[in-house]
Amino acid sequence: MPTLICDCNQTMPLQPQTLGAALNETLTLHSALCRREAGAFQKAVQSGDDVIVACTQEKRLFAEVGQQTAGASSVVKFVNIRETGGWSRDAARAMPKIAALLAAAYLPDAEPVATVTYKSTGRLLIVGVLDQAEQVAALVADTLDVTIFACGVSPQPQPGFPVQERKYPVISGDKLSLTGWLGAFEVRWDKSNPIDLDLCTRCNACVAVCPEGAIDLSYQIDSNKCTSHRDCVAVCKVAGAIDFGREPQPLSEAFDLVLDMGATPLVALHAPPQGYFALEASQGLASPGLLATVVKLRDLVGEFEKPKFFAYKQTLCAHSRNETIGCNACVDICSAGAVSSQKERQQIIVNPNLCIGCGACTTVCPTGALTYAYPRASEQGVRIKTLLATYAKAGGRQAVVLFHSQGSGQQAVEALGRAAQLHKNLQGMPANIIPQALWHTASVGLDLWLSAIAFGASQVAVLVTDEEAPAYLAGLAEQMAVAQAVLHGMGYTGLHFHLLQGSGAPDVAALAALDASLKKLAGHQPVVPAAAARFAVAQEKRSTLDMALDHLMTQAPMSLPEQIELPVKGSPFGSLLVDKQACTLCLSCVSACPASALQDNPERPQLKFIEKNCVQCGLCATTCPEDAITLAPRLLLTPQRKEARVLNESQPYQCIRCSKPFGTLKAIESMLGKLAGHAMFQGAAAERLKMCSDCRVIDIYSADNEVKITDIR
Repeated sequence: MPTLICDCNQTMPLQPQTLGAALNETLTLHSALCRREAGAFQKAVQSGDDVIVACTQEKRLFAEVGQQTAGASSVVKFVNIRETGGWSRDAARAMPKIAALLAAAYLPDAEPVATVTYKSTGRLLIVGVLDQAEQVAALVADTLDVTIFACGVSPQPQPGFPVQERKYPVISGDKLSLTGWLGAFEVRWDKSNPIDLDLCTRCNACVAVCPEGAIDLSYQIDSNKCTSHRDCVAVCKVAGAIDFGREPQPLSEAFDLVLDMGATPLVALHAPPQGYFALEASQGLASPGLLATVVKLRDLVGEFEKPKFFAYKQTLCAHSRNETIGCNACVDICSAGAVSSQKERQQIIVNPNLCIGCGACTTVCPTGALTYAYPRASEQGVRIKTLLATYAKAGGRQAVVLFHSQGSGQQAVEALGRAAQLHKNLQGMPANIIPQALWHTASVGLDLWLSAIAFGASQVAVLVTDEEAPAYLAGLAEQMAVAQAVLHGMGYTGLHFHLLQGSGAPDVAALAALDASLKKLAGHQPVVPAAAARFAVAQEKRSTLDMALDHLMTQAPMSLPEQIELPVKGSPFGSLLVDKQACTLCLSCVSACPASALQDNPERPQLKFIEKNCVQCGLCATTCPEDAITLAPRLLLTPQRKEARVLNESQPYQCIRCSKPFGTLKAIESMLGKLAGHAMFQGAAAERLKMCSDCRVIDIYSADNEVKITDIR
């Protein structure tokens, strides 16, 4: 695979021999690959092999040159080595990192997954004050089919507005609500305005005659101002558009797109559904996002696809059992409202149309019932392993993996690289920090972070910006606390996991703060495993965690303790404490456990527990009728973690008729005590409670026969 590197007019101190040795390839250094030396690119794309171009600035230019090159058949991949290290103050020491970035570019693209399809014909609803909505409508009406939901008019409308000509359908009313997504929005409202806008001719007679000024130019009647003079009804007698006796009528209509300029947004989610756009109502047409939003709206006509980012295995889900809710982590963290509980089906439901692919649900899922599908965890694992292995092969030390989003995070990283080239007081991306873009920073969690440390990283950092929901930051922080507690408990001192705050639109101050944070990070040297792991990251979260933990325990710098105490929040590991005095061994917890951590013994009354399987979902505790179970977050490091141990056992209770054991002594005694005063369980009926099910039937049948014989006599 040809690799083309360029030092961008000799502004980067690239070392082609060092890079080539790490990549097992002979590299030629270019200085003007996008200009005078473009022939080298043309020759490479004629080879038929995949081509790596270490430049993203001129991606469009290279694409055009490739199209104009006869016989060009290669697939071209682009990787940024300039802002990510080449323009740093210590760029001369960044060759291991640059080699790692180039090696990762060699990896195949993620395997395709099922897609989610949206279809939009361009039916747009604009919600807002009428005059502003009409002005925005004029910008898109040549492409989109516009309807306006009028919310009054501006207090001081611009001269000439609103336009009296009825260019767009206008609706109005109360209790406006919105559900759906791109191509499938449903708008509901109550048509309660006394003025029927379908009959209204906009003659303005009612506006002029109303003594209270209760009617504005959106032709809505303000009931708080109206004192029932009904002069408006009199002047509208020909058109008949005004009727105060009309009952509110619930209406609904379908739209493909929604532009919300109302005072209160219809969607309050941090990640609203695709096709929904909201602008600050107070800023009106001066909103800084108006132009960008208009451009996006005009492009959203047609058929669109996105990956189905998640995979769900209901059999592993710890959300609900026996109509009892246990783990609710995915529902609580989703900022798009895509995850919901379906109690009657004992599972959660993920709406793929609302899912934005953030992956936060998969990160906090303790069992791996929800997994990130595009790219898969196994593919992410290969990438991390390749980055770190190449970095070490090229002589790099103390590698820091910096995860950031492909959106605002990428902008922050690149902005810092450019600023460092121009401002001497900024260092830029340190030589040992390897940036790695993700679709979303919340898509990677405990399993891959610990795997990265096992593969040779000294630290893992996640750069977040204002595009991340607050719930995501809390979830990431909880996961990092668990990961750090695991490493500290094994003797790996120092801080290995960091949550960094950046800005999607960074200014000089924000870049300086990020630069200082990265510089401090680069200088930190926590204790890490002496040897890098070789295992392959599995798609199943628990399998990956087990392999990472096994390697970290093997390489631990000290004698391992028996257990590591873990934070209560976010821990996927732990034990159970059973109050033996309260527990009746009813075994309802066994049927509730989704991970087979709790088991019974068919031979005798016992409650057994395999700690390795426990995900601390809490279903056992919420199911227990005696409140006898308490969660105990920890990581047991002894072999007993994988073995079944008895949490509670009891003497069996034997049937008083046949002596067959059919329950526990404690459970039967508890039942007898609770029913002792019940009128239905006295005398012979009370004695039957002490019998097994077979003998109970026989005894009842025998008693019935005795009654019949007595009656005959």
